[in-house]
Amino acid sequence: MGTDASTVERGFDTARAVADAILYEGYLLYPYRRSSVKNKIRWQFGVLVPPGWAQAHGLDDTSVAGSAESWWQQSEFLLRADDDARLSLRLRFLHLQRREAEELTADGAFRPAGRLDAGSHEELTFDEAAPRQFDVEATVGDLLRGGERPGIEVPGWQEMTAVSDGCGRLAGRVRRRRSPLHLAMAVSAARCEGAIPSVRVRVRVENAEQAADPAAPREVILAQSALATHLLAAVDSGSFISLLDPPQWAAADARACVNVHAFPVLAGECDDVLLSAPVLLYDHPRVSPQSPQDLHDATEIDEILSLRTLTLTDAEKREARATDERAARIVDRVDAMSREVMAGLHGTLRDAGGVRAETRRPVRAAPADDGPVVVVVAVAGTPVGRGSRVRLHPRRHGTDAQDMFLEGRTGRVAAVLTDLDGERRLAVTLDDDPAAELDEWYGRFRYFSPDEVEPLSAGPPVPQDSTGPPPAGRRAWTTS
Repeated sequence: MGTDASTVERGFDTARAVADAILYEGYLLYPYRRSSVKNKIRWQFGVLVPPGWAQAHGLDDTSVAGSAESWWQQSEFLLRADDDARLSLRLRFLHLQRREAEELTADGAFRPAGRLDAGSHEELTFDEAAPRQFDVEATVGDLLRGGERPGIEVPGWQEMTAVSDGCGRLAGRVRRRRSPLHLAMAVSAARCEGAIPSVRVRVRVENAEQAADPAAPREVILAQSALATHLLAAVDSGSFISLLDPPQWAAADARACVNVHAFPVLAGECDDVLLSAPVLLYDHPRVSPQSPQDLHDATEIDEILSLRTLTLTDAEKREARATDERAARIVDRVDAMSREVMAGLHGTLRDAGGVRAETRRPVRAAPADDGPVVVVVAVAGTPVGRGSRVRLHPRRHGTDAQDMFLEGRTGRVAAVLTDLDGERRLAVTLDDDPAAELDEWYGRFRYFSPDEVEPLSAGPPVPQDSTGPPPAGRRAWTTS
């Protein structure tokens, strides 16, 4: 019995915007030109290289970080479903495509040129990428009984496109070619012995290319690699369990999940879709609705990137358009962007409607009399205020993936503030952050609830200005 394809697609559609942002994260960076130094070293996330090349270069890291290149990637996640529930998996990655400009010689042959003048535009030698996806379906029972091991073969490909000069004469051609890829995928499942029945699913993806030259440079080996590799999963009658914020009964099983070069988070509205990505995300990530296009930088700084793109000279824009079709679309869209769309990028006021946000919230100064005052909160019976040292234990019941890097670190409280819901927050600088003094000068802090810190110093807090941190710094460290 198969799953209705339209149902699966609707489930994957809920995560598609974020998954596409992962697919093209860092693909091409501002100023979107081939000549830019930052665009000479590309493909930084989810790169699965041939195993022989990985071993020759000592790539044996087994951390979660997907920016570390490897020949394999593993996702483990928890699922509540009956044996007849069907699990749909979609592996997605980019396939490098070489684009080479070749000029016509006097004897009718073609030779590499790097650049071709086509009159109204230019053609440049540059690496593109083609998106790939492969689907696997199986019932939970099938996976428990033995699993699936599909091989993934991507054939090589080549295409020639003639290029004419401004007078309509043949000037050269553009050659596009892709090398074949050989990947392997292993999907298995095991029951968890918890108070409530659940299943742990493991998906391991490997680069199975055996003929790669171990001495080849990275730019050559990328043609035999899967890039920006990530996984979508959907279940037709069941739900996934958060690994970041698991229920108490599943906490031990969540900690036992081993994820290497990828990490799975909930992505569907009903916890029936999951995204395992080579970058750390929180549960239910989403792209801001104000973002008009993909700028290949996770939409974090749409406004400044759009404004900077507007400042490019005509010659720079011409080179960007010749560098890559996606770069050309960025330049064209920014040039045509309306004032209303640009204004929407500047800032949006959202009403939480009584629902607590899962990211560090903006804060304002606690009401106080004019002048310096001592503002404190009691934590485990100890008064904590400006100057107090604390140990961080963030997100006891939250889903900010970045907080795992703050667990156990120490810091100093810069101010006690009140958030927009009227709750107290501690503005903290980290002891081991080399930029701590600069951040405090700018007013950039990390914000924590009193129950997310452990007091380390019992000395009396010092007065803080009633206005709190400098106005320019009244913002929280956030991943949204």
